[in-house]
Amino acid sequence: MTDAAELRARAGELLASHPPATTAPLDFLKARFDAGLAWVHYPVGLGGLDVPRSLQAVVDAELAAAGAPDNDPRRIGIGLGMAAPTVLKYGTEEQKRRFLRPLWVGEEVWCQLFSEPGAGSDLAALGTRAVRDGDDWVVDGQKVWTSSAHLARWAILIARTDPGLPKHQGISYFICDMTDPGVEVRPLRQITGEAEFNEVFLTGVRIPDAHRLGEIGEGWKVAQTTLMNERVSIGGMRIPREGGMIGPVARTWRERPELRTHDLHQRLLTLWVEAEVARLTGERLRQQLVAGQPGPEGSGMKLAFARLNQEISGLEVELLGQDGLLYSDWTMRRPELVDFTGRDAGYRYLRSKGNSIEGGTSEVLLNIVAERVLGLPAEPRNDKDVAWKDLSR
Repeated sequence: MTDAAELRARAGELLASHPPATTAPLDFLKARFDAGLAWVHYPVGLGGLDVPRSLQAVVDAELAAAGAPDNDPRRIGIGLGMAAPTVLKYGTEEQKRRFLRPLWVGEEVWCQLFSEPGAGSDLAALGTRAVRDGDDWVVDGQKVWTSSAHLARWAILIARTDPGLPKHQGISYFICDMTDPGVEVRPLRQITGEAEFNEVFLTGVRIPDAHRLGEIGEGWKVAQTTLMNERVSIGGMRIPREGGMIGPVARTWRERPELRTHDLHQRLLTLWVEAEVARLTGERLRQQLVAGQPGPEGSGMKLAFARLNQEISGLEVELLGQDGLLYSDWTMRRPELVDFTGRDAGYRYLRSKGNSIEGGTSEVLLNIVAERVLGLPAEPRNDKDVAWKDLSR
């Protein structure tokens, strides 16, 4: 059983053989992956050592202290937080070895082709079709709200493979090559003026059956792994005290006493406490992940994340008065990263409006928490046993 001392020794060997000061960052990351120090809870040969997830902190601390480069996790967050756990659980050995290493070192960016304009919040009603043609699947349809599609090499994709089955049963899960000539990415300009999201059109895209994850028709089950990990990665990110949205508001309160009022003080105290509760709950959730897969509790964290961001950013705009209306860089651009804390208060206020949509709408997440966490009766659903092709759209 590998313990913390052995992991420190392994990290020391990596640093000795690949000194960060003289090794190219990508070469160092590849060596780290091959040494099993990328994500230590993953299997041997796939960037890990089959040891408890909690020991990752030991490795990260040793390498950070030595000035080793990281893999820029925010840039490749969809790959790390959503694609990788799904490939690990449902992928073949060949798929795992092909995709996990370039994903983790950041050579290949991933995106997620799930949401559709015609399905709304009911993801299982998706209409993108995948038709079998020999050893390939031919995919036609449209996806929307796709972060990083303009940067991505690969996408995780769900498509309807049998319209004669009920909507949850006729879906399959694929890995799509975003460089295929049938893939067209168009920017979606947001209220912030930027286009960090995209709509993606798929026209005659050929996907080899070897790039299918899970069995035919079990795409909904596979997608649940992706979605549960997504909500944890969005709502349960590790942040320090006063990290995230609450930090800029608290700093402004301390630095500009002339802005303070009793009413705003009470609201700030309430939101500060709620933000700290959410942060500590996220830590508890990550500790639970050490022992297994994420569950529906991640939906509750994502709900809290969206509500808090919107309320905190609203308070910040009120606190700053007319300065809160400033947004100095309202321009059309295609950002690689979303930076909530390094921008104007006006940007934070506008961008946070999307938090209750991305990663699952708050309305859908409320149902998940009610049914799967609290055990409340499910809402009546009249379409569960109806073939998708017979549903009204």
